[in-house]
Amino acid sequence: MSSIRTLKIFLAVARQGTFAAAASDVGLTAAAIGLQMNALEHALGQVLFDRGKRSVVLNPRGRTLVEPIEDLVHRWEALLAADEGDGRLAGVVVMGALVSSLMGAFADALWAVKHANPRLDVKLFAGLSSDFATRVSRGELDAAIVTQPPHALPASLVWTSLYVEPMVLIVPRAPRFTIAGHAIEILAGAPFIRFDRSTWTGRLVDEVLSRCDVRVNEGMELNSVEAIVEIVRQGFGVSVVPKLANVTWSRDRSLRVLRLPNVEVQRHVGLLERSGHARERFTGAIKQYFATRSRRRASRVPAPRIKPRA
Repeated sequence: MSSIRTLKIFLAVARQGTFAAAASDVGLTAAAIGLQMNALEHALGQVLFDRGKRSVVLNPRGRTLVEPIEDLVHRWEALLAADEGDGRLAGVVVMGALVSSLMGAFADALWAVKHANPRLDVKLFAGLSSDFATRVSRGELDAAIVTQPPHALPASLVWTSLYVEPMVLIVPRAPRFTIAGHAIEILAGAPFIRFDRSTWTGRLVDEVLSRCDVRVNEGMELNSVEAIVEIVRQGFGVSVVPKLANVTWSRDRSLRVLRLPNVEVQRHVGLLERSGHARERFTGAIKQYFATRSRRRASRVPAPRIKPRA
């Protein structure tokens, strides 16, 4: 009888297309994967691959087994995640997360859920939103914390907004260049450190610049909010970045944070998951944390005062 690991290897081959490409996913050599797939074919009594001199690819029968094997693996993972009668979460959850989200509100949510469920093991992978969308769709990740997708998602994926971060201008307190007066002049004249324009957050930066109707003095382009903030701190330029929730911007002695006039662009950060998966109780707990947090904040906002009529 084939093991769950063998079935996961089969799914990795189905995703990547070849034994060699799947090898890095599962930590085996291509030859070892070939032996595992031979064993799977023997156990099922069916040929699942067309083997040529230069390539090995899934045949039609193999492709028909991808969905039922995915279902079987998800059911097994759901059994592992089942609680022991006390209602708490357990097992392993594999998640992707923007590094900047770990400096934002998601870090608080993750700590709270982990604290309430000590048998829960969360494995985090850092990366970019666009990469995570592909990995969640393939089932490599149970879910991911990503920015709001700039395009429609396939029906198999669901994105839920968790919190928002305003896009702001950050300026060094000790610049290595001449700095102008107000925010728009600074943005137009200073060296600009841009977030990678090919990313989802990079598109928000472009939206901010468009609304400001400013042509910036391009300095360098990076795909890390953290690296950009540090470069600005050292006085090499200015940038437009999301205002991360858990960074004490007001106490930073090296940075000034400026709002751009008449620009209300926000980065929406949310949870991306498949429409049906084995870790829905965990993702539900994350969403519940933010729903409760939002209600508490709303309850602290004073009601508007109504002036009595004369």
